[in-house]
Amino acid sequence: MEIREHTTKAFAADLQSLNQLVAEMGGYVEKQLGDSIDALVKLDRDRARRVVSADDAVDELQRKIEELAVTTIATRQPMAVDLREVIGVLRIANELERIGDLAKNVGKRVITLNGDYMPRKAVRGMKHIADLAQGQLRNVLDSFARRDIAAATSVWTRDEEIDAMYTSLFREILTYMMEDPGTITLGIHLLFCAKNFERLGDHATNIAEAVYYMVEGHSFPAERPKADTTTGIRLPITH
Repeated sequence: MEIREHTTKAFAADLQSLNQLVAEMGGYVEKQLGDSIDALVKLDRDRARRVVSADDAVDELQRKIEELAVTTIATRQPMAVDLREVIGVLRIANELERIGDLAKNVGKRVITLNGDYMPRKAVRGMKHIADLAQGQLRNVLDSFARRDIAAATSVWTRDEEIDAMYTSLFREILTYMMEDPGTITLGIHLLFCAKNFERLGDHATNIAEAVYYMVEGHSFPAERPKADTTTGIRLPITH
């Protein structure tokens, strides 16, 4: 009994450390994303460089989470419910690392743009989709901290808003490029940035799914709603 009590306490301490690391990682990624949005809207190359360099800290936190999670599973041998918590944390850390990569990609695009003029309408569109994605990330991290499946479900069901915004912005930028061939280079970079924000929304909903799984022990009962109608044209996501 004493050995089991010690193991339970040790596991609880490990789980608390894992949760703290995920919260720290989430904070880094939120800042990285916010800076990437500001860098894009203002075409601020210095801030964009900071976004790119900040990715190392995010990657390091993911490594720490993975190492602690593996050690916890190996030494504590958690039962089903407890194991679910550890697996959920691993999934969330992986999604956060991917979001950090997407923010870094935006930063790289801003550096490449090298001060090109961005039309006001395009700025509004990019800001809108970026703000939607940022709100999704903030809400899903709150749902993780509180283990709030209602909030997680809200994030999961609202992903189609970002998809719809991406479709609208995609068409708008294509029109802009066709009307003025001189803007094709800028337009291509903006399309990649928009796609990064749309993909960011997907990763936020993946985190929502992980939170739901951690609490309920199973996946969402229905398929995620999608509203992206540009799937026939694929933009590769660079790393």
